[in-house]
Amino acid sequence: MKSIRIPSILHDVFGEKQSISSILVILLFGGLLTTAMGLIFPEITHSLPLWRSALALLLIFDIFSGCIANFTISTSNFYAARKTNRTVFIAIHVHIIIIALLLNADIGYAVGIWAYTIAGTFIVNALIGKPSQRFVGGLLLSIGIGCTFLLSNIQPYMLTVGTMFMLKVLFSFAVDHYGEAVEKA
Repeated sequence: MKSIRIPSILHDVFGEKQSISSILVILLFGGLLTTAMGLIFPEITHSLPLWRSALALLLIFDIFSGCIANFTISTSNFYAARKTNRTVFIAIHVHIIIIALLLNADIGYAVGIWAYTIAGTFIVNALIGKPSQRFVGGLLLSIGIGCTFLLSNIQPYMLTVGTMFMLKVLFSFAVDHYGEAVEKA
């Protein structure tokens, strides 16, 4: 599988070296799922200014693509070796709140999903180097998804975005899938 060196400005997205096929799959997954959501739920951008629609869809694309990118060896190992980058990554992930504001969606659900995801991510992140990390990550993701689906009044498109946000940050990102993180004492 042919890999290419990733420009340093994109290391936080793809890591340092990524296969061309992985990049294509990441972009295709994000693009197709974002497009499908826009076609299935055209009301999400109905009567919104173009800039708000475009920004919301770009952030949705980032969440969807990031779910897959964070599962790659390159991206996972990039963050596994950089504790500060991990913390910054977690701290800047307010996407779901911004998306809810941009789309005039229920902000309460978005804040709830965000708070649960970030709190769970810090818990999973604290378990780096411990055998229980994957299990705890999977457990917290399962609890979060189960509870999110029980929220009766959440818009279906926000349910999709919220679920994928949890997957991206709480499990795909927070878990060291390839065992490259080393707990530093």
